[in-house]
Amino acid sequence: MHLHPFRAIYPKLDLIASPDAFFGTVKEDYTAYRKKGYFLESEEESLYIYRIKDPVRAYTGIIACASIQDYLDGMIKKHENTLAGKEQMQTELLMARTAVVKPVLLTYEPVEAIFAFSQDLIESKEPFFETYFKADQQTHQFWNVSDPGQIMLLKALFDQYVDSAYIADGHHRTTSMAQLYEQTGGKAGASPYDRFLCAFFPSSQLEILDYNRVVEGLEDISFTTFMAQLSQVADIEVLKEPVRPREKHEMVMFINQEWFRLRWRRRLMESFKGDEVLLDVQLLNELILENILEIADVRTDDRVKYIDGRQGIRGVSDRVGKNVNRVGFFLHPVSMDDFMRIADEGQILPPKSTWFEPRMKNGLLVQGFKKAYLY
Repeated sequence: MHLHPFRAIYPKLDLIASPDAFFGTVKEDYTAYRKKGYFLESEEESLYIYRIKDPVRAYTGIIACASIQDYLDGMIKKHENTLAGKEQMQTELLMARTAVVKPVLLTYEPVEAIFAFSQDLIESKEPFFETYFKADQQTHQFWNVSDPGQIMLLKALFDQYVDSAYIADGHHRTTSMAQLYEQTGGKAGASPYDRFLCAFFPSSQLEILDYNRVVEGLEDISFTTFMAQLSQVADIEVLKEPVRPREKHEMVMFINQEWFRLRWRRRLMESFKGDEVLLDVQLLNELILENILEIADVRTDDRVKYIDGRQGIRGVSDRVGKNVNRVGFFLHPVSMDDFMRIADEGQILPPKSTWFEPRMKNGLLVQGFKKAYLY
């Protein structure tokens, strides 16, 4: 994996009274903020150690530019299909801003030497800058790595130990950059789009949360019929109180103000023995949403709403409410091993299968382009 230092554009924090408000609008207003002097540009190329601290834990990664050629060569792996409309939107934003305002989130197998390098640097110097987000109760800190020897060492560690990385968040930004790179010659150094801003977090420093569903439109099937058909594919247990699924291949359902634990029937699971990776979200989409509720394509059917795991049990139960035509499904989080294996095999996860923590903010470190153009 090839890392590249870059001249970062970073916020002038003494002008920012409310980080929550300011960075919440950078996505739309970066160009105007840059013109008004809210951002500075570093004088030297650097790599950055990045740490996000909340009341529970700290997450440590590295901000650098990656080679778009590594993505085209398959060293940076995807798990999600992209939509042409969203790609076009990202392309227009890149060219209008002449900047990337949020890193693509990449993860990789942990490397002790890289983590030790990061920890040593954190302990040996003060942060380049830091800011606190009240709404999330998070402190975001950055340490710059500008010493040529340290840059060379960190680049060498990635070259030696990181054979591949996985896109956790930022598929559309990555594909848009790759398209711009190929449209402007497709040669390193000849295109302004040959490198793209990334945050490299080892898998040990990321969490995958559950991504749950609320399904509307049960008017055409009675509760009794729905439960009878559901019992053909899952064992159903009545719960006295709401809980989350305990393990893979278990779900929790909320319907008619009642809670149920669902486990896929053994005979059904035996029919999938040949599948190397079998995800609950795949079974839910096929066996319940499609076969019972007649939702053929979850990507386009607006009856399916997605609730990220941060919102907890109430996030789903409140959305279902007392509406008898809605049902909520809680899924166990996809494991990091399954996530990586699917990407390694070139397969695609169903939409909204994973929610990664921590989440990054727009505008904390920005990659600027000298110019934006197309041949």
